[in-house]
Amino acid sequence: MTDRPVRILIADDHVLLRDGIKLMLEREPEFQVVGEAGDGVEALEFCATHPVDLAILDVSMPKKTGLQVARELSRDHPHVTVLMLSMHDNEQFLFEALKAGAAGYVHKSVAHRDLISACRGAMRGEPFLYPGAVATLIREFVNRGDVAEASLLTPREEEVLKLIAEGYTGRDIASMLVISPKTVERHRSNLLEKLGLRDRLELIRYAIRCGLIEP
Repeated sequence: MTDRPVRILIADDHVLLRDGIKLMLEREPEFQVVGEAGDGVEALEFCATHPVDLAILDVSMPKKTGLQVARELSRDHPHVTVLMLSMHDNEQFLFEALKAGAAGYVHKSVAHRDLISACRGAMRGEPFLYPGAVATLIREFVNRGDVAEASLLTPREEEVLKLIAEGYTGRDIASMLVISPKTVERHRSNLLEKLGLRDRLELIRYAIRCGLIEP
């Protein structure tokens, strides 16, 4: 910790939740909310252009998920500490968050109780997990040891899948990811083949099951 307040970005697509978190944090003199984002792309753009010490990211956001944002921050802005905030009690999200470099995983149902201590711990380099997440880690270790399960999709394929599922056209996706429409179509074909799916509707269903978009 330094003498100045910890500069915090809150990224969540629910405005009321952002407002509640901001109010909670700004009651503490050691924290300063310097920015808000309604989707993953906005979160990355803010971190690229403003000084941020701690990013609180919702797991499920439009355009880029919190997990995708966490991976990119870990790669491009390693000085930004990341806390994941989620309504999902899902071990897949938990393990992906930890692999992405998150310093903690806070369940929204207990955020009013845990978020402040999670922020303080994260800034001290102490990882924070809500009790249910700790139980999940123990169960996973007992059942499978420390062998990590490889992700089926590459990060780029995951990005394209999410945007397809959100209804963006191939031209839109090409513009957002700065690739050609032909490359987008190639990714789409590869996704269908790799996942054994037939059409866009099945891609959307798969994206929902994986937590890339909300139903």
